[in-house]
Amino acid sequence: MKNTLLIICLSALALSCKEKATQNTKKEITAENAIKKDEPKENKWKVLFDGSNLDNFKLYGNDNTIENWKIEGDALVFYPPTDRPKDTHYNIVTKQEYTNFVLTVDWKISEGGNSGIFWGIKDDGTYSQPYETGLEVQVLDNNKHPDAKNGTDRQAGALYDLVSPSKDATKPVGEWNTTVITINHKTNKGSSILNGVTVAEFSLSGEEWNNMLKNSKFNGWDGFAKYKRGKIGLQDHGDIVSYRNIKIKELN
Repeated sequence: MKNTLLIICLSALALSCKEKATQNTKKEITAENAIKKDEPKENKWKVLFDGSNLDNFKLYGNDNTIENWKIEGDALVFYPPTDRPKDTHYNIVTKQEYTNFVLTVDWKISEGGNSGIFWGIKDDGTYSQPYETGLEVQVLDNNKHPDAKNGTDRQAGALYDLVSPSKDATKPVGEWNTTVITINHKTNKGSSILNGVTVAEFSLSGEEWNNMLKNSKFNGWDGFAKYKRGKIGLQDHGDIVSYRNIKIKELN
């Protein structure tokens, strides 16, 4: 009889705990949904590429069909043409322009490869290349691409030719890396995070920015970094490179 009573008590206790856990879960879900519901539209992530299509991108400088960028699984892979016409490039940019944002991109570079992630690109036919206006976070094989020997501000994660990464946080060639770029002109702050490590922080205007610019290859370039609002771009640098999980969140 005692055993029977013990079993009944334990069963009742377990049922009570289960009901409380269910109630707590419901509260958490309700609260989470409320936060999402009240979250401003501009603070939500927008998927730019998830492996399904290239609807958010176009070729830089023209509206022709995107060539040499192939969707393979959930990745977007650039294959440089072997018979490239002279002065032809296959950089791609977003159709939409952005000002203040957080951008996250996974990338995988080929052995000895070079590419880059741009923002602030002016795509109105005035300039022939995205790098003439857009700033770039470098995508590179630090070990085998010669540009890595031209200074640490040319290495992966760097604000190209302007700010060196605090450390080499890259994974071995053939593995996926994750870059997170934050640009906020309201706070005058930008940053590059590589595989969870903040490798570069920089101002976007003012004396500090002007000093960085004077000491770079971009000093004297008319259009460089002049456009706060511009397109996001992925670079054709003549090497195989893969991108995936590209998404952006605009900031207030």
